[in-house]
Amino acid sequence: MDHFVYQNGVLHAEDVPVPEIAAAVGTPFYLYSTATLTRHFRLFDEALDGIDHLVCYAMKAASNQAILKTLAALGAGMDVVSGGEYARAKAAGVPGERIVFSGVGKTEDEIRAALTGGIRQFNVESEPEMEVISRVATELGTVAPITVRVNPDVDAKTHAKIATGKSENKFGIPISRAREVYAHAARLPGLEVIGIDVHIGSQLTELEPFRLAYRKVAELTETLRADGHEITRLDLGGGLGIPYTRSNEAPPLPTEYGQLIKDEVGHMGCEVEIEPGRLIAGNAGILVTQVVYLKNGEGRDFVILDAAMNDLIRPAMYEAYHDIVPVVEAAPGVDMQPFDIVGPVCESGDTFARQRPLAPLELGDLVAFRSAGAYGAVMSSEYNTRPLIPEVMVNGDRWAVIRPRPTFDDIINRDTIPEWL
Repeated sequence: MDHFVYQNGVLHAEDVPVPEIAAAVGTPFYLYSTATLTRHFRLFDEALDGIDHLVCYAMKAASNQAILKTLAALGAGMDVVSGGEYARAKAAGVPGERIVFSGVGKTEDEIRAALTGGIRQFNVESEPEMEVISRVATELGTVAPITVRVNPDVDAKTHAKIATGKSENKFGIPISRAREVYAHAARLPGLEVIGIDVHIGSQLTELEPFRLAYRKVAELTETLRADGHEITRLDLGGGLGIPYTRSNEAPPLPTEYGQLIKDEVGHMGCEVEIEPGRLIAGNAGILVTQVVYLKNGEGRDFVILDAAMNDLIRPAMYEAYHDIVPVVEAAPGVDMQPFDIVGPVCESGDTFARQRPLAPLELGDLVAFRSAGAYGAVMSSEYNTRPLIPEVMVNGDRWAVIRPRPTFDDIINRDTIPEWL
């Protein structure tokens, strides 16, 4: 469910008509709903009622500080994967004890910044990383809380580029080596081993891969405790998928996911962390763009938009599907026509959809890409010297620009010309 609905034939974000925002900020732009962010976070939080838990928002999905502050005010922790994300979380007022640091390539500077500024835990991905954290923590005269990310070799049945829990993926240590890795961690100074971490992928639409992974984690918990390790926290990752099209079978609900967690690890006496990102932010955002040309081709017609692959790269990178809808609702019973929907970037890959049935459009019409809140703005670029597009947030009948569109001068003046030129 989201809060982008037609009212009197015009798409609204909560109580604000989308054309009103488009007229003020220009197109294209991202538009987020506070009510949807809030609802989706609470679904996860309530799904884990009855067990000690923390919902850590995976801010790689969408990291604008307005989004972070909205979720932090609801009690969310943050899952970060870089020093920049850590700095964003801190700037948004998230305390260090609610920040989990994940990622396979943490640098010494990132580790030092997190230990100095406060951190809930590092999710360690390898033995060399573990040794670096130990050394930096010892130099600082502190102790680093860690979990070790285990790779359970479970097929998440998702896109190959977002699967993370199979043996060939770069993430974590093989679960078969967990005992020796944990023994090594226990011998290192400056480390406090507090738990286990697992994450098998993104956009999962079935619960069974989670069940298989969490069952392995429960078994490993018992084994490590028998070895003398005090396992008090289980970080179970994220990855629950969202419906990108209204006609698809709906992925499992957070309530079903929460019940699975209780069934598989609720008896372990551990605090549980989960790290949802896509399901919190995905349907909380849309991309609004405008038709700039209609072009008749050989055997197909094109709708050319002012948004491009640099603004929303998911279709080009993952062959991802997004519902594309007119901002002014089509008349009932209108004949749909197939269009290739493309952007202006000088790449054939700048194609959002091929032969997508749409009601006829006119020059200047506004269209919206639904479910664009996750992995949209955060993955955008300035390719072709196209400015990053604005981000806008709605709260009831109010709205605000939360990231402005830079000017061409802003972009160009970041360059530095060497003295010999």
